[in-house]
Parts: sequence; structure tokens; C-alpha cells
Amino acid sequence: MQSASAVLALLVSAVLAVPDTTSFSSVPNTYPNFTACLSEPSVYSCENTTKIANTCCSPTPGGLVLQTQFWSTWTGLEKQGQKLPKGSWTIHGLWPDNCDGSFEQYCDFTRQYDPAPPAGVPAYTGPGVDTFIKEFGRLDLLEYMDNYWINQGAPNKNFWAHEFSKHATCTSTFDVACYGSSYKKNQDVINFFDAVIRAFHQYPTYDLLASAGIVPSNKTSYSLQQIENALKTQTSAVPYLGCINNGTALSEVWYFSHVYGTEQYGTYKTLDSTTPSTCSSTSPIWYHERTATSEHEVRK
Repeated sequence: MQSASAVLALLVSAVLAVPDTTSFSSVPNTYPNFTACLSEPSVYSCENTTKIANTCCSPTPGGLVLQTQFWSTWTGLEKQGQKLPKGSWTIHGLWPDNCDGSFEQYCDFTRQYDPAPPAGVPAYTGPGVDTFIKEFGRLDLLEYMDNYWINQGAPNKNFWAHEFSKHATCTSTFDVACYGSSYKKNQDVINFFDAVIRAFHQYPTYDLLASAGIVPSNKTSYSLQQIENALKTQTSAVPYLGCINNGTALSEVWYFSHVYGTEQYGTYKTLDSTTPSTCSSTSPIWYHERTATSEHEVRK
């Protein structure tokens, strides 16, 4: 019979022999191959005077980039644990509008993962995009998205798939060709999700408003000008503000930008919205409190 110390030694050696699948080195890179862009002139999207030679180097024709967010007060799936992050707006998406304000959508059916697309677009029936994230070992990304990229009335993963399929497939810097010969299937999907979160971090709407004394309240209302001024003071531009309930309840914000370089890693120059606000300019605007059971504490 082996001694207790011998058994312990065997257990320790067995644990040490198990590969560390959570180590950083086991997570594949998902960045594109932008080396060819080093020989191309860098410009702000929509501000180039000549045609973009390499569309991997600058988003084109969708160079008017919108980082969009929601203010929701409930999800409809609270019992399933799908809640809103306390003290934060949530992600809507990252959209490539054309320079004239028009836009394309669902540009590549081979990368269509939306299970409920509009008419004319084939519905996707395969594994959810959350499985793509897991396959790349990005549990950190999945956790963040589940906390801040929230769907209403349906699973979060369906919303993420919708946003990638509708918008990323129309953004030239996420084209599969931009990833080079070493492209791994769904690498572009992960790269897009990372880019959306990076852009979201640039516009912390809840904090921007709260720093100006504008916080959710069911007792105090605000004017459209107050809200616009609070955001312009910090971003240099007036974003689009969307309201429901006949223009009296704040629900959305869209930050418009031109991008120097690529949508993934470039510098965003914020611009005034090209879309008129749907919020009333004369009636009080309500920035409603959330239902207490619909939000939870998460780390930013």
C-alpha cells in the first residue's frame, strides 16, 4: 500500500501534467493582416480625395461609422438571467453607413448567421455565434457581451448574429480577404465583436450624462437640449438621440464618426448626427429608471 505522501505526490504530478487550456498562449489571434496598408496613405474615411486602393485599409464605401447604444428598462428574459448592466447603457452595434448617409445590409450571405433575418435573406440554422467565441477560447469576450450587449425578448446571441450579418459583412475592413492566407473560420466574427466593444468604450453614455447631473429618474425630466449639450461637451459633437412614447422617453443614442485607419483599430473623429432626433424639442424628455429586477451589478 502506498503511503499518503506518495499518493499526494502522484496527484500533484498528474495535475501538473494536464495542459493549461486557459493559458494566454492557447488563445488564437484574431487580428487581420494589414501589412499592405503600411504602403498606403492613411486618411479619415469619407474624406479621401481619391478612391481607396486597398479597401482593407479604410472602411469604404461605408465610412460614416455609427457606434450605437440602447437605454432599455427591461429585457423580457430576466428569469433566464438576461439582465441589464447597472450604471451603463448597452451596446446596439457598429454600423457602416455610406458617406452620404445611405447604407447597405447583409452584404455576404456566406457569412449570414442571423436566425431571423428580413425577407429575402436566408435564415441561418447552424450553431449560434456564441459557439464561435468559445471555439476561439474567448470566454472573456463572451462574458463581457452577455453583460453589455443585451437583446430584448430573445437570446443575446441572436442579436449579436444579427449585428454581424447585417453590418460587419458590409464593412470592408472585416472582409475575409483582409485576414490573409492564414484566415481561420469565424476569425472575422470575433474581430468584429472586439471592435464593437472597443468603440463602445469610447462613448460611456451613462457616465457622460451622469457627470452633467442627468441620471435616470421617474420624477425628474430633462430637455433635449440639456441631453445633447451634456454629450457634446465631452465628445465635441451632437449624436443622434432616439426616443419612444411620442418622442418623450429616451431610448437610443448613435455616435457618428469618420475613422482614421481601419474600423478595428483606427482613431474615431466624432461628427454631428446626420439623422434628426426623434426626441421632442418642446416636451420634457424622460430618462426612465430601470425595473429593479431587470438589472444587476457588473464590472465595467
